[in-house]
Amino acid sequence: MNPDELVKLVSGWQQGAVDWSSVESSLRASFSPTIATAEVMVDLDRTLRCGYPEVVYGAGKTPDAIIAVFQTQAASGQNSLATRVTPEQCQRVCEVFPDAQVNPVAKTVSLVRSASERRGRVVVVTAGTSDRPIAEEVIETAAWMGCETDLVVDVGVAGPQRLIAQRERLQNADSVVVVAGMEGALPSIVAGWVSVPVVAVPTSVGYGASLGGFSALLSMLNSCAANVAVVNIDAGFKGGYLAGMIARKAS
Repeated sequence: MNPDELVKLVSGWQQGAVDWSSVESSLRASFSPTIATAEVMVDLDRTLRCGYPEVVYGAGKTPDAIIAVFQTQAASGQNSLATRVTPEQCQRVCEVFPDAQVNPVAKTVSLVRSASERRGRVVVVTAGTSDRPIAEEVIETAAWMGCETDLVVDVGVAGPQRLIAQRERLQNADSVVVVAGMEGALPSIVAGWVSVPVVAVPTSVGYGASLGGFSALLSMLNSCAANVAVVNIDAGFKGGYLAGMIARKAS
């Protein structure tokens, strides 16, 4: 139960339109925010505490576990998102929820039951096309949170003129996410062009000495730009979630 629903419920009781037993049952239900399924404990209170529903990390879960979370959230009118899902998991979810949206590049499946007003603009920038899967995960996450999104692809530091050509798109952002592997220099460059927070997402893209993304991670952590913050390697969901929260608040 969100604050608006609580006010409506109490007002209805005060005006005699709702009896006390209905008020009591609704309040009792709101104080049982965790629902146990066969494999998962679903945190239905996450929206009230944190602003957004619980998100499913699909890796290692059975399709039935993901479906159970989606069904539990559906019963409470909440939106659903699962990340790092397999084609089999997506197929099974879509059999139960035909309206679910699948992004095979991002490896996400989402279901928006109550679309909020689009608010806040997240611009996602990739250094190269090899970073696209992580960038797509960022996009799907921020869009699911109700943000406008814009994807700028393949503007890495090897061709600096490509980034300069995108300055207008960058400067219209409420937050920026930069997804880069190799030496991880791009977030510092982008941050020098914008007046908003830049979330840097290092990827595991690169040759041997990139050490699976550690080289990019350390470069981003050592950024001289004051407006850069860094998340984990290949953590597109985390980057998108932080940028989405920033953009929604900023707008």
